[in-house]
Amino acid sequence: MSKRTVKRVAAIHDLAGFGRSSLAVVVPIISTMGSQVCSVPTAVLSTHTGGFEEYSFVDLTENMVDFFGHWKKLNLEFDCIYSGFLGSPRQVDIISDFIDNFAVRNGYEDTLVVVDPVMADDGQLYSTMDETMVKRMRDLVAKADIITPNFTEACFLLDEPYDTKADKDTIKDWLYKLSQMGPEKVIITSAPAEDPHKTNVVAYNREDGRYWKVSCDYIPAHYPGTGDAFTSVIVGSLLQGDNLPISLDRGVQFITAAIRASYGETLPKREGVLLERVLGNLKMPVLVGSYELL
Repeated sequence: MSKRTVKRVAAIHDLAGFGRSSLAVVVPIISTMGSQVCSVPTAVLSTHTGGFEEYSFVDLTENMVDFFGHWKKLNLEFDCIYSGFLGSPRQVDIISDFIDNFAVRNGYEDTLVVVDPVMADDGQLYSTMDETMVKRMRDLVAKADIITPNFTEACFLLDEPYDTKADKDTIKDWLYKLSQMGPEKVIITSAPAEDPHKTNVVAYNREDGRYWKVSCDYIPAHYPGTGDAFTSVIVGSLLQGDNLPISLDRGVQFITAAIRASYGETLPKREGVLLERVLGNLKMPVLVGSYELL
């Protein structure tokens, strides 16, 4: 990989015209954290799917082949390949080929492959997803270095029942099993906590065998796009040299600040968090580490 002063990320996500989600949050977050974002739209929607109905949905599966073909002719190189919401099961094959063709695996400055298996929340699949997509997402997860499912998505990937009372040992077992599917690092967001007023982000690093946890106050509000924002902070943090627990801290602190900045407003929550109010936080150091071993 040639020497570049700015890290480069291939961000493979949908593009929603209205609502702070997917590429609308991926691009500003990773850019603010100092890396270049090269966008690959998997689909174009009039709005995101969280809380909106009768939205326009344009599947860009066929366009992605030509898209990546042009990049190959240009001999583009990437420090990170980062995928999120997919528009069709066939896109798994296209993205897998892209990883095979563009990811550098030479032991030095390897390309970081991050898969956010965007499929479900609150125990249910999203309206554009089905069991076929769940099966294909397992194939894509196997290609990743890091995956960031929420608790529901972890259940679907493992074919486990959705149980919000899952204890620590169960969650550690799930983290381990997800890692055995391929990724070295697994992060599960919105994991149950013993304290009902808290929620957890948990992680496992197969390289050193350690499990991590970051807890935060539970705020009774749902904002679409926070998962996209969280994983984008993880990507930006790792690319600037942070380790896994520090990256978890950055992600949790940023999302917590974004939700708090939005919670007091009267705007519809389906529009997403007020990202514009908190982007500057990404340039601040992590002053107090709240991570702990799980």
